Amino acid sequence: MEKLCFLFKKYKEIIMYLIFGVLTTLVSLVCYSLFVELLHFSITVSSVFSWIIAVSFAFVTNKLFVFESKKKATVLREAIPFFIGRVVTGLIDMFLPELLWNLGLRAELFGVKGLLAKLIVNVIVIIMNYLFSKLWVFKKGSEK
Repeated sequence: MEKLCFLFKKYKEIIMYLIFGVLTTLVSLVCYSLFVELLHFSITVSSVFSWIIAVSFAFVTNKLFVFESKKKATVLREAIPFFIGRVVTGLIDMFLPELLWNLGLRAELFGVKGLLAKLIVNVIVIIMNYLFSKLWVFKKGSEK
């Protein structure tokens, strides 16, 4: 048990990031489903609204529980770069899989065209989101 506590303390930030990443995905999927099924929004509108809600959820949970930001600055000073980072990685997530496919990464997974490229890009995006948040949005040191 001591070993588990030690490992959790040592890797707390990454563990919390992964936990809240899964929860953010669930928030996105539930919101998307509600918009499509209950409110009868289009797929595109539902995707946009669910993305906004999910990224907002991710911002709050990352600020409070993952990076434990105690900055006294306005929330916008952290929220704006957080959302900019997520827009950048969202664009990468949209366009990089097809680019990789066109560059020759044509392996299929489970018979799905481009799924390997999409999974590779998702790993890149998760790492980029973590680094953007840690090094740019919630960086330690300059507590304002």
